[in-house]
Amino acid sequence: MVKAFASSADLAEKEQTLEVLADGVYALTAEGDPNVGAIEGEDFLVCFEALATPVAARKWLAKLREHTDKPVRYLVLSHYHAVRVLGASAFDADVIIAHDNTRALIAERGDEDWASELGRMPRLFDDPASIPGLTWPTLTFSDTATIDLGGDRGTLELRYLGRGHTEGDIVAWLPRQRILFAGDLVEARAALYTGDAFHRDWSTSTLDAVAALGAESLVGGRGAVARGRDAVDAAIKQTRHFLDVLLREVGAVHQRGGALKDAFDAAHAALVDRYGDWPIFEHCLPFDVARAWEELSGVDRPTIWTAERDRSIWQRLQG
Repeated sequence: MVKAFASSADLAEKEQTLEVLADGVYALTAEGDPNVGAIEGEDFLVCFEALATPVAARKWLAKLREHTDKPVRYLVLSHYHAVRVLGASAFDADVIIAHDNTRALIAERGDEDWASELGRMPRLFDDPASIPGLTWPTLTFSDTATIDLGGDRGTLELRYLGRGHTEGDIVAWLPRQRILFAGDLVEARAALYTGDAFHRDWSTSTLDAVAALGAESLVGGRGAVARGRDAVDAAIKQTRHFLDVLLREVGAVHQRGGALKDAFDAAHAALVDRYGDWPIFEHCLPFDVARAWEELSGVDRPTIWTAERDRSIWQRLQG
């Protein structure tokens, strides 16, 4: 059976769930669609991630407004992918924060990524005509940035923990509440997209740094909120396991001089029993394998994904 390209046939709306994780700390999950969050300051909001379009973002903000009417002062973008950033204009934020590398990646490949993700995941782009253009951060940092939430609310720490899902991923950490918004560095019962990843860094030092924070609640890029240390540790362990198996299987084929399709088949066979029914597994795996293959071939920075390259790799591996 021929598989529909990426998530182009995934047209069923997902149920959104707004969860209150602590006083003034919110997460919106949606059955494997991209997660978003918000943190209340004394008289302002910090929002985490922007969704794919302003129309989609306004629907999230309408749910958030049932709990708070504080203005959005800061919008934090964990990385540059289109489904995370192109809805930014809806927030009317005073400051848009991202990592230095994320700003560089938007300049280098933002247009191509926009076209690529629209083709792969059309359902997430609710009224794409509402997107005014690329989203540009107005404040960037290299290691750590801290937001004083005011009153007795503590601080929000934005941290760069190393290369992972992209070379610019950041997390948002609430040390007082022990809550971590991890972006796509961690997924909870959702398959990983690694097409722009640095697998070896991510699976070792970067995830080590995530685990070292000791979060007691974790909001990943997709999937349910992990509540409690056991659930947080399990989400990190699952993310690491996926990466380790992917590298092992692709690496074995690469080392023996096999073909990219052989590597895909080996990785699929090794991962499908555990992850095959998780959101976007079949969509992601061809792009994951292609990036792991080039990384093992000595290509340090990911080749830019274009709509044309997407289709070529898909036909070659999933066609």
